[in-house]
Amino acid sequence: MSDRPARPAPPARPAPSGEAGDAWPARHRTWKVERLDPALARSPERAPTFETLGEIELEPLYGPWSWELGPGGPTAVDHHGDPLSAGRWDDLDPARDIGLPGEPPFTRGVHPSGYRSRLWTMRMFAGFGAAEDTNARFRQLLAAGQTGLSIAYDMPTLYGYDADQPEAEGEFGTCGVAVGSLADMEVLLSGLPLDRVSTSMTINSPAAPIWAMYIVAAEKAGVPRAALEGTTQNDILKEFVAQKEFLFPPEPSMRLVTDTIEFGTKELPRWNTISISGYHIREAGSTAVQELAFTIADGMAYVEDALARGLRVDDFAPRLSFFFNSHSDFFEEIAKFRAARRIWWKLMTQRYRAENERSTWMRFHTQTAGVSLTPQQPLNNLTRVAIQALAAVLGGTQSLHTDAYDEALAVPTAAAALLALRQQQVIAEETGVAGTVDPLGGSWLVESLTNEVERQVWRYLDEIDRRGGMVKAIAEGYPQREIADAAYRFQRAFDEGRRRIVGVNAYVDESEVTTVPVLDVPPGSFEAHMARLARTRRDRDASAVEAALRGLRDAASRPGSSETNLMPHFIACAAAYATLGEQCDVLRGVFGEYREPVAV
Repeated sequence: MSDRPARPAPPARPAPSGEAGDAWPARHRTWKVERLDPALARSPERAPTFETLGEIELEPLYGPWSWELGPGGPTAVDHHGDPLSAGRWDDLDPARDIGLPGEPPFTRGVHPSGYRSRLWTMRMFAGFGAAEDTNARFRQLLAAGQTGLSIAYDMPTLYGYDADQPEAEGEFGTCGVAVGSLADMEVLLSGLPLDRVSTSMTINSPAAPIWAMYIVAAEKAGVPRAALEGTTQNDILKEFVAQKEFLFPPEPSMRLVTDTIEFGTKELPRWNTISISGYHIREAGSTAVQELAFTIADGMAYVEDALARGLRVDDFAPRLSFFFNSHSDFFEEIAKFRAARRIWWKLMTQRYRAENERSTWMRFHTQTAGVSLTPQQPLNNLTRVAIQALAAVLGGTQSLHTDAYDEALAVPTAAAALLALRQQQVIAEETGVAGTVDPLGGSWLVESLTNEVERQVWRYLDEIDRRGGMVKAIAEGYPQREIADAAYRFQRAFDEGRRRIVGVNAYVDESEVTTVPVLDVPPGSFEAHMARLARTRRDRDASAVEAALRGLRDAASRPGSSETNLMPHFIACAAAYATLGEQCDVLRGVFGEYREPVAV
């Protein structure tokens, strides 16, 4: 028997009625026989079936009858015998299931005024080379109108190594900025308005010590921690599922995440301590439904771990945030975002009994699909990114990053990053889409897709519940297999020409020669970083470093210490200028290093 709370049965749904509604199905059938079928006899459809990237089959036409197309079926039960499935979708009630913006179930957005009061945060991902290089890029982007910072860390930092450790050789600064100690963080943030700009940090396994460095650097610059606003990605479960930048086994990794949630709840009320990330799940080859289902399942695991720590759901849930991919299937992506809010509201109110309405909001950042970018005919990526960004806006994102057209080749150049920011600004200022709230709400296609995405997501959540939750499902390799199968199906469709990508397997120009300038780590950056690392080790108080690291080791390894919060020890290590590698080596010694089982 499991002691996991069951997902509640959906509320009873009254059957639709009304003479006008009843007439639509018959009218649709007549149209098909008298209009559509003769037209197709003269000019057959271009393909046997049409479907979204997520393999949802599309009808030739959507209308009021479309809400009655959803399959029903038996209701699954959990280990307690309680209902699990979402119920039938053939009785959708627009007032209840779509609602109005700023009202439950938040299908149409969490804010009543949409973007009419405040545009989404334009947050360009940036980081390369040494801290000085990335600081200069941040200043350029802020001067160009960017409204939030987003820090990309290099591979040694993501894996918790210092730049002079053997594992870091050849990887300095190539995919982000190198941060090895508080000294680097101080240079990275120098002169930036941390009291007025929110900062997102893409860091996972070493998220706690890196966040501690940010907090200490801000406080030394005169900004108290309670005033800091931003997000730490800090989503370790998606690393086990998709991105694979893990350090420690799942249990101690989850402990570190919960430590940050607990610490942030008490000390940094404006900080999102976790960004539950579907982006990387999608980049690994998942469908839109899988991205949403596995991301929400990860979120459920974090909520349940925090509850087990003794936190109240309404104390920490308002600061949970999410991070999604916006891919190229325009309407499916919009439907995914709308379904996401509705599902999360149901879970937080019915399963976790949240009473604060903000606890039920799914607030999310979006990034356009890096995996969709092509090195062939790279300027085509500008069109892809613009369409993906528009889908994110129409889906109601709170924050958006647009990929640069040259990212299939290297870290973006300054010119390409600026152009990507301008794409967001054109959408915001010139298209009119921010002038009304949820402009596609009520679209028969979008509402039908929203329902279908939700139905398929609940099916995945039921299966994950049956397996005992997301942590156990990951240990069994369940989401990993599902994503691998989806990626394989997509590749087969591409190889067979059923999925066409312009410039790659469609409209190929064999004579094309496109020279795109790519970014290189500036000369002297590595030397400057290494000199600062050596200077930091030479000038710091060695006894203070030793005491801080010893305190971290003792707190992490003490018997029965699994609920001892390690964040104060990371703060002490940062303040003493202990390096990231030194801190992570302590944790490797206590927790061990995780090695993924071989898939069979």
